[in-house]
Amino acid sequence: MAMIPSFFNNRSRDIIFDPFFSFDPFKDFPFPSSSLIPRENSAFVNTRIDWKETPEAHVFKADLPGLKKEEVKVEIEDDRVLQISGERNVEKEDKSDTWHRVERSSGKFLRRFKLPENAKIDQVKAGLENGVLTVTVPKEEVKKPDVKKAIEISG
Repeated sequence: MAMIPSFFNNRSRDIIFDPFFSFDPFKDFPFPSSSLIPRENSAFVNTRIDWKETPEAHVFKADLPGLKKEEVKVEIEDDRVLQISGERNVEKEDKSDTWHRVERSSGKFLRRFKLPENAKIDQVKAGLENGVLTVTVPKEEVKKPDVKKAIEISG
């Protein structure tokens, strides 16, 4: 008789086409899956931030749906480090509620970025609109050296 992997036992075979069935083929492997990440850490893990450089500024964008500006901190540390942090609180549970799935993250998040020398750290601006945090760090103009006097080359 052929060996059938544990994830194809009779129960999972009966509901394999159920669209609400959460199938994890890696549950028996020795490495952590996303379902094993503690809920309080999942916001930290999932906070994605884009950093682009334009001719005028460094622009950081973070998706923070559902957060208010009071729940987010943007700071510049002494060593030119931009720090974006905050906390999404867990929704209050009512004992009569039955949860079928919890996918939205909650908990604290923290991201840090070392800013380059041309960043004007005293002119940083931040705004939160439609769940997107935008942090703009203006850049200093790079001055091109002026040619004062041409030197004749002998020889």
